[in-house]
Amino acid sequence: MRTAMTEIESSCGGVRCIPSLLIAGTHSGVGKTTVTMGLMAALRARGLKVQPFKVGPDFIDPSHHSAICGRTSRNLDPFMMGEEGVRRSFSSALEGADVAIVEGAMGIFDGMDGTEIGSSAQVAKILGLPVLLVINVHGMSRSAAALEKGFAEYDQDVRLAGTILNQVGSERHLAMLKSCLHKPIYAALPREREMEMKSRHLGLVMGFEKEHDVTALAAWLEKHAAIDEILSLSAPACSAGTEKPLGQRSVRIGIAKDEAFCFYYYDNLRELERQGAELIYFSPLDDDLPDVDGLYIGGGYPELHADRLESSPARRQIKRASEDGMPIYGECGGLMYLGRAIEMETGSFQMVGALPGYTIMTKRLAALGYAQAEVVGENPIAGMGKILRGHEFHYSRFSCDRDAHFAFRLGRGKGIQEGWDGLMEHNTVGGYLHAHFFSFSVERFIGSCRNYRKK
Repeated sequence: MRTAMTEIESSCGGVRCIPSLLIAGTHSGVGKTTVTMGLMAALRARGLKVQPFKVGPDFIDPSHHSAICGRTSRNLDPFMMGEEGVRRSFSSALEGADVAIVEGAMGIFDGMDGTEIGSSAQVAKILGLPVLLVINVHGMSRSAAALEKGFAEYDQDVRLAGTILNQVGSERHLAMLKSCLHKPIYAALPREREMEMKSRHLGLVMGFEKEHDVTALAAWLEKHAAIDEILSLSAPACSAGTEKPLGQRSVRIGIAKDEAFCFYYYDNLRELERQGAELIYFSPLDDDLPDVDGLYIGGGYPELHADRLESSPARRQIKRASEDGMPIYGECGGLMYLGRAIEMETGSFQMVGALPGYTIMTKRLAALGYAQAEVVGENPIAGMGKILRGHEFHYSRFSCDRDAHFAFRLGRGKGIQEGWDGLMEHNTVGGYLHAHFFSFSVERFIGSCRNYRKK
């Protein structure tokens, strides 16, 4: 295996290249995540350094990837990042890795509004990755061949290298499948061993809360998958090396990071650093507000920790910082925390109170999908006319005061109210949009923090 990798590296003209592939599915629920996690775990058990990726805006699956691989999983999303952003994120992440594994999203051809935009197929084509298609073959034999043929021929620019068969019932079942499928079969996973992961209202539990047995999962894939063949078929992907910062560290930005606030695109944090920010991580659940020039409060599950957030000293400290004019940016869970309260069936819990409104938890999904916003009001995050692209996913609504001011007008998505997002007060802005920082420059946010420090 090491010899094969050395041959791949030497074929790239001195630039280090590694095997890379994308695991896709015929549709959601076929076992992509289980297969991906198992393959990553099996490769790690072999002593390889695995760089994980996830197609789309999801925060949950990457947390599992990161926990298994010991390397931060990165999102690859052409709608939010642009094609060049996908290439940039992918290549810059490969430094020091032995193999790259990309987990797809939904069905391989499923993209935004029935197009290929944001689909696994689009990402595979942008990066030139070979694809292994996961097929749930429960209750099928020859019909699986029809599925395989249709997916292989639908878009021949997608390099469908072979299949991974999930829910195989028996050796006889597998023999029937082998007799009719045309593409190579790289794994045949038995029905009884697929792992079930506990659900939560926003998806699966986070990687740091995992209750599944990664060692058993790795052994399962090692036993039932042709891992050496998977590595040998992978096309080489070349690393562009680590991105260099544009300048020296000039500001300190606090990043809320704990069980309540855990939804961040890795590239967002790296982009802040690249633009000159020193990132100071802290927990609003337990810590005092650190000595910083600005705050970035991402999404997560503040409602699950509302009592602790209410009693934490950071709550009042952030309120005072907001009133003092500190640039503060909150996304979804951050918006909820920056409001006055979170109201649930179990009661009402006081939050920061930096923004004029409060959150009401809902039993039904309030918003799900891509969002795009135009900046129409002065704010510390992005300049007038800039376009922010991202994603919404929440089970809550935010009730604003009548005289509330908004900085973002949505061309796509729901936002806080009637197509408006980016609620503003002082130098604090919060919205339901999880924006990707490749869609606009964070230079203004860095500058706002620098100006605050000079006060």
